[in-house]
Amino acid sequence: MGVLGGFLLIVAIALFLVQRHHHLKLRSLKLATSSTTADLHYLQQQVAQEIGSGSLREYVKVCGQIVADQPLISALKQVPCVHYRMRVSREYEETVSETESEGHTQWRTERRSTTISSNSQTIPFRLRDRYGEIEVDPRGADIETIQVLDEFRPANNTARLAFGSFQVNVGSLTFGSGNTIGYRYQEWITPVDRQVLVVGMASDQTGTLRIERPTVKRQKFFVSLKPEDSLSQDTSHAVLYSTIGAAACGGLGVLLILLALL
Repeated sequence: MGVLGGFLLIVAIALFLVQRHHHLKLRSLKLATSSTTADLHYLQQQVAQEIGSGSLREYVKVCGQIVADQPLISALKQVPCVHYRMRVSREYEETVSETESEGHTQWRTERRSTTISSNSQTIPFRLRDRYGEIEVDPRGADIETIQVLDEFRPANNTARLAFGSFQVNVGSLTFGSGNTIGYRYQEWITPVDRQVLVVGMASDQTGTLRIERPTVKRQKFFVSLKPEDSLSQDTSHAVLYSTIGAAACGGLGVLLILLALL
């Protein structure tokens, strides 16, 4: 019971961290000033007249369409985007042993997976609404994606893996034990022309008005594919469920540890 109790306490801590992340995100969403591109360009002019150009620092949320003249092309699916994340995994079978309490050894075959390649790329883009455009520097942002690829290809005798622009010599890879079944290709993107909600700091410190990572630590920076109402509701639910889960796991974990000590 003590081991299970300790495990539940670890789960409780993990859920608490999840709760804290979503709580800060929800707080940031509420604190950010709802703005249009026209609002921000006007505010830039006003601040420049009052205290000088390059002085604008405003925490905002802006809805618009992603625009990129030269978008990224995702590595696997070859889809135009401004951000992608890819992973290639080796799936294999391995025979493992397990010793039972009576001392008997049981053997079984497990299917496992290990990542052999992963990569992500992000480029700046413009956010366009009906009033105009503003640049977005997404470095450091929590960028929401959609999965565009999840494909398994059985192993064969080929010496090279190839998918889209991804290529690798199998002979150059160092595999552990186990019999290779095949390879899984996965990719997630933030596509161009998609409506998004950007929450971040509007700044003209570089001479160009853009939305970038806030300088205030507790202000979150994110790009969401969901409208504000939907994002707020989903984040509120995540806060609630993770809070309940953390309390339940923590309480049960402490109880099991106390019972084990008696």
